[in-house]
Amino acid sequence: MEILRSAAAAFRDRGFEASGMREIARAVDLTPGALYHYFENKSELLYFCQEYSADRLLEKARDVLRLRSSWEAKLRALVTHHVLCTLDELHGSAAHIEFHALPGERLAKIIAKRDEYEAIVRRVLSGGMKAGEFVRGDPKMLGLAILGAVNWTARWYRPDGGKSPAGIAAEFSNYLVRGLLR
Repeated sequence: MEILRSAAAAFRDRGFEASGMREIARAVDLTPGALYHYFENKSELLYFCQEYSADRLLEKARDVLRLRSSWEAKLRALVTHHVLCTLDELHGSAAHIEFHALPGERLAKIIAKRDEYEAIVRRVLSGGMKAGEFVRGDPKMLGLAILGAVNWTARWYRPDGGKSPAGIAAEFSNYLVRGLLR
């Protein structure tokens, strides 16, 4: 996991294209050769960062669907966990949104997981609308707006900034959900 965090930090700080295996290896106190023993190249590192995030998000989203609580609480849980996964677990990883750099088959796997996650977000939004908790709207468009906001935190977040991942998650959850409430 420490290798993935270091790769994610490099992708955040320098971007995927400008990040090198040497810097990532140095950050986890490995030789480049040792890093290549675990990962073939930085594209593979990006894939594993993506896969880790997608799996964690899907796991939590499935859990949220099973909660016996309001749709508002479910949406707040989704937003909170999404921000925490992006900012805390992978230290503000731009790797989470750099999926376009993945090669064919791996890209298809990540897109399938992303699509499943987006469908769960839309399901929560639709459920809240049908229950009268949320204002009516297009669940797909609202879902994309919410996901765009939470995903973009990976671009501007800095671990040494003024806000913690938990603080950002709480504020985003309040802002994004409050606007949907009836």
